[in-house]
Amino acid sequence: MSAAGRFGAGFAERATLWGGWVTGPSWLGPEEFAKAGYDYVGFDTQHGYLDDADVAMVLRRLEHVPIATAVRLPSAAPAPIGRVLDAGADAVVIAMVESAEQAAQAVAATRYAPRGVRSFGPLRADLGYDIDVLEARAQVFAMVETAVGVAAVGEICAVPGLAGVYVGPADLAITLGANPVRALTEPTVLDAMARIEVAVSAAGLVLGIHAGSGAAGKGLAQRGYRMITLAAESQALRRGAAAHLAEATAVDNEAVTAPGGYQ
Repeated sequence: MSAAGRFGAGFAERATLWGGWVTGPSWLGPEEFAKAGYDYVGFDTQHGYLDDADVAMVLRRLEHVPIATAVRLPSAAPAPIGRVLDAGADAVVIAMVESAEQAAQAVAATRYAPRGVRSFGPLRADLGYDIDVLEARAQVFAMVETAVGVAAVGEICAVPGLAGVYVGPADLAITLGANPVRALTEPTVLDAMARIEVAVSAAGLVLGIHAGSGAAGKGLAQRGYRMITLAAESQALRRGAAAHLAEATAVDNEAVTAPGGYQ
């Protein structure tokens, strides 16, 4: 594995990384996203049924699964960030960042003294003990998802050590008085996203976003987003289950050509 981790290596090799999202304590979701060809899977400790300790346990199981891993955390508190990085997370995504100070705190939580406040506690022998390597593989993304964050996006992007900015369209829509369900079609949200895109591009950082669907993801890639989350595991399961049910109950049912069984 590259010293920059799977995210760093992925961005060096490909224009866009496509991701899935996990909100519950399951090993199957990440493994199935990997089998489907996704580049990364994100674990949600902000809105999901997971805490950082749960994620650390799942990450140990994914040591040999060929997929990059990111963890969304609700704040820049150092202990949870350190725990998921020690367990092998390739990136952390810190929610609700609204200032350069908050972004700097997030970066500091992934760096050892004197550059930061991360405590040394390696959990995986395969990651080694070189603190420079451990720091280099920890990609840090600041979530800009409020009107206040958009106003400060230039200062946020100037924080040393930040890998990129990850846009949260739904919360951004709410703070702008728009509909969160239709966030990616709301003019005020699209204008705010354009401002973020300009700042991130000028800083040479990675643009990431929650797309919510393949169709939306395709359009966002054309706008310059490189880290694009397409669906949560429950969303993917629902879509697949609905397709199977539709095939089974169709009036003029044609032969099913998709592979069956437990794939």
